[in-house]
Amino acid sequence: MDIQLKRGMLDVCVLAAIQDEESYGYKIIKDLKPCIELSESTLYTILKRLEAAEMLTVRTAEHDGRLRKYYRITATGQKRIREFRDEWAEMLAIYRFVTKENGHEKD
Repeated sequence: MDIQLKRGMLDVCVLAAIQDEESYGYKIIKDLKPCIELSESTLYTILKRLEAAEMLTVRTAEHDGRLRKYYRITATGQKRIREFRDEWAEMLAIYRFVTKENGHEKD
């Protein structure tokens, strides 16, 4: 898979994982596991990129005597999810064309 396409899809997956409520790294990995396997290093790279793009915010709080970072989606992150959904229809059309699932035969 094209690295840029995969990168964009991973970003949206992480945003979707925190769409309904704030979360932290281990829980995000656990929530994404049925869909995709992510290493901690990959996840934290994505989280830093999303924070820099202002698609999420971070707060630190103590949990069981340790500091934990909690991530919350922003309006910009919500917008990116909506854009992805709109783009997905076009991606499906391209997929169907390439795999001939649209009923057209190539001459």
